[in-house]
Amino acid sequence: MSRLLVALLWLIHWLPLSVQAPIGRGLGHLLYWLIAPRRKVALTNLRLCFPELSEAERVALCKEHFALAGRSLLERGIAWFASEERVRRIVRLDNEPMLRRLIEGGQPVILLAPHFLGLDLGGSRMAIAFDSVSIYARQSDPVIDRWLYHGRSRFGNQLLLARDESIRASIKAMKALRPFYYLPDMDHGAEESVFVPFFGVQAATLAALPRFAKLGGAVVVPCVTRMLPGGLGYVVELGEPWQDFPGPSVEGDARRMNAFLEDRIRSMPAQYYWVHRRFKTRPPGEPPIY
Repeated sequence: MSRLLVALLWLIHWLPLSVQAPIGRGLGHLLYWLIAPRRKVALTNLRLCFPELSEAERVALCKEHFALAGRSLLERGIAWFASEERVRRIVRLDNEPMLRRLIEGGQPVILLAPHFLGLDLGGSRMAIAFDSVSIYARQSDPVIDRWLYHGRSRFGNQLLLARDESIRASIKAMKALRPFYYLPDMDHGAEESVFVPFFGVQAATLAALPRFAKLGGAVVVPCVTRMLPGGLGYVVELGEPWQDFPGPSVEGDARRMNAFLEDRIRSMPAQYYWVHRRFKTRPPGEPPIY
């Protein structure tokens, strides 16, 4: 089955993006009805994070999320198979000179890249522009694992690290002026996390971002990939480096990261990865959410 999926992505990647996009949206609408457990997770997350919306508004938002997730699945074939020229044409990189000045000036950089649906193509575009380091989570399916690794390493000279070797090697790579493409906004359990609000709900939030920044002498640069409508492509939005980070407390740093993330999510709420059980780990004494 996974080989058929890879073959399908290869075939579809030849189509213009304006044709791929509606096919992907159609796939996403189908998945909304077929994958009931993930639909339930997404609706639960939206209920917790957007209590001001009506139930009908949250359902509509969830359906749009699945439509865009279908797009991101099919358009992953562009990241895996398309030429560098085509990726450049489809994915615009904003504020690149700022990042290049930091690196050429000897400043280690952490790219804070939250889990928006355009993440993979954004990563491909960043790989074309910069030799980076990132953490790679191995997949249980060997075929998908091989192609995900291929897609993330095919441009430039990328360093992909397994999670268990990530700390020392990532810091060493940052100090060698490889920007660190870092995704710290998922629930990885209570270990090495602190509980701080995310949309007003206590969420286990990784405390590693300020740790990496301190050990590597790095600045944090927001790196958010936005999907544009239809065949208009994607844009990677590089923000200005965070000032006064890390701060005096890990909890304060985690709150700052979540507040930044909330702000970006509100600008494109359907594009965040809502099918992840973000509130799976609960503070002591709290009942399960899902």
